[in-house]
Amino acid sequence: MGSFGMLARRVVETDAPVMVQIQEIIRGAKNAMSLAQGVVYWQPPKHALEKVKELVWDPSISRYGADEGLPELREALQKKLSEENKLCKSSVMVTAGANQAFVNLVLTLCDAGDSVVMFAPYYFNAYMSFQMTGITNILVGPGDPKTLHPDAEWLERTLLESKPVPKLVTVVNPGNPSGTYIPDPLLKRISELCRNAGCWLVVDNTYEYFMYDGRKHTCIEGDHIVNVFSFSKAYGMMGWRVGYIAYPSEVEGLATQLLKVQDNIPICASIISQRLALFSLETGPGWVTEQVKDLIKNRALLLDALSPLGEEAVKGGEGAIYLWAKLPDHYMDDFKVVRWLAKRHGIVVIPGSASGGPGYIRVSFGGLKENDTAVAAGRLKRGLEELVRDGMVQ
Repeated sequence: MGSFGMLARRVVETDAPVMVQIQEIIRGAKNAMSLAQGVVYWQPPKHALEKVKELVWDPSISRYGADEGLPELREALQKKLSEENKLCKSSVMVTAGANQAFVNLVLTLCDAGDSVVMFAPYYFNAYMSFQMTGITNILVGPGDPKTLHPDAEWLERTLLESKPVPKLVTVVNPGNPSGTYIPDPLLKRISELCRNAGCWLVVDNTYEYFMYDGRKHTCIEGDHIVNVFSFSKAYGMMGWRVGYIAYPSEVEGLATQLLKVQDNIPICASIISQRLALFSLETGPGWVTEQVKDLIKNRALLLDALSPLGEEAVKGGEGAIYLWAKLPDHYMDDFKVVRWLAKRHGIVVIPGSASGGPGYIRVSFGGLKENDTAVAAGRLKRGLEELVRDGMVQ
């Protein structure tokens, strides 16, 4: 049957997926409530689900579709990109979620042994995507201590001094796990630095509609920029697995190479899922905005729950569905704290070390309705009060 030594080293040396570890913690903790996984509590639009029900027996649902996505969906997405995101020189490929979109891009744009750039705290699945494709030189840049925004000065030095130049820079905006939003001027500066250095910039816009306190999401476009989007959060389609890539149309050969990867991973995203995505788009962004609006109450409840850590300890909440909180200085083993909170207080969060931030926790305010969030917040606050006051009492 072989041995451990015969397994691919690039996969063996890839970080263990934190959500699998968290699911094990949840199963082992009695009646635990989760503020861990990045999900929303709502389902897709009702009319979209009703229309999909009618298609179950349509033979086309069980067949392969075009690798790059259903023509009708791609047409609707091109219109959305142009009108909402002001991306007018981009082509679309539909994928089985944004994670698969990112893997497609890594396989298409990077070679094993290339160097790439991320910023801490980073999205753990993106880091794993680099690891498992043989990219071992992952340069992790700092975020501003107050805002968590990527440090553009560090990026400029790194792109100038690194030989060869990193192949790719990636950011999530608004951030996962940080919950902070990269302002348009800073995003444009990062783009300019990448263009001047001759490297790709991949921007993950999964949380484009999740903006708070009057902030507006913007995208940027260029021959060195690829944008990633998702239906999972905005339309409550986590399990349906639909995302898409907006890539520069004028870059010769890029579409052809992306199709090679696509054809060998999913062939195409699930046809019925693509149909649901198309029907959901018909509701327009206003439907999503109405759902997101209610998350402000959840955010307030969890900000209060995190207050025992001190006001300066908590960042994020500007966008996406996350708060990023620093544990007391002597709790660098955040995984131990996470296990303790689950076992003793019945509340589950994500350890910051999974995102390159040991001694922190990520808290999601998207997965529970307000009443359940209030209960979960109460558990978290009691747990953190005890942690600060008495330590991890057994």
